[in-house]
Amino acid sequence: MPDATPDVPVHALFQQRLSGDHALLDLTRLRFEQAGLAAEVYAGSAAELDHVLRFTPPRARPPMVHLPRDLDLLEAGHRARVADLVRHAGEQVSGFVVHDRRHLPQRPDELAASAAALSDVLAEAGPARLYVEYAAGLLPAEFAKLAAVLRGVPRLGVCVDTGHVGSRQARRQFAARRPDLDLDLSALTAEHPRLPEVVDDVATAVAAALPDLLGLIEAVGRIDLPVHLHLHDGHPLAAGLPDHFGFLTSWPIPVEYRGRRAMPPLFGPSGLEAIVATARRACRDLSITLEIHQWVGRRPLLDAAPLFEHWRDLEHAERTEAWLAVIAENAALTSAALGRR
Repeated sequence: MPDATPDVPVHALFQQRLSGDHALLDLTRLRFEQAGLAAEVYAGSAAELDHVLRFTPPRARPPMVHLPRDLDLLEAGHRARVADLVRHAGEQVSGFVVHDRRHLPQRPDELAASAAALSDVLAEAGPARLYVEYAAGLLPAEFAKLAAVLRGVPRLGVCVDTGHVGSRQARRQFAARRPDLDLDLSALTAEHPRLPEVVDDVATAVAAALPDLLGLIEAVGRIDLPVHLHLHDGHPLAAGLPDHFGFLTSWPIPVEYRGRRAMPPLFGPSGLEAIVATARRACRDLSITLEIHQWVGRRPLLDAAPLFEHWRDLEHAERTEAWLAVIAENAALTSAALGRR
């Protein structure tokens, strides 16, 4: 396998996550320009995509587009929706990301035909690619099987979502370690009454998720097709969504574990370094998005305050600023892992 190219593009989630006017997207563009980040946007229609593309950093790499989660590449109508967006914006973006489905590895001929048809549309529309993302909770070997179907199809690749893989594999590891318990790891929280008796098992299962993830990255790298990483962290004890956090988050617990009353995340900064190093070594054609959309708190606007002079209540602006600060600090971690200064 040839070495990955030194210049790995780094994107981050670019979205208006709170109510307000266009100033929130102006703020997002400013912080992305300051951090040297390209965008990944969510869009389900041409109008929605056109709107958000007006605000993405103009001098950065063209954005990635995350397509709606309901799309199934084996459904003709859904495939037509993807093709319409590709024809509309294929010259303006770097790529499109679509979720996998649990049945895709079991229907390889249909998947290959669908991928080939979309490959033709992509080639006619511009330079963009289509990446099939790990999202349905397949076993790593099943997702690698899916990726193998796409081998050799021009403009097709896979997206390995670190948080999705890590959370799912931690659940599997916990179930294998404690088959005597009628308890799914996803049902645990920091307040769960059984956490004190299983805290060591939780920690062991979480720690095992990183090797599973690295193994999957190496497997898709051997298949030799474009790989896009959705980088984010998390923990099964998180209330609600267990991932889409940054790599510096920890989870308070009411019991002591290794001298602390908190549990580290699935990966943390050292895990991020291992993920990036493995991907650079294994994947010839690599790009990255920091897909972080969970955060807490507010931050002062400082140099961005003039963007909000027409606002009376700055809560949503300051909360957006806090989110963008999390993205910036994780972008710095990623740049360090890539060996950039």
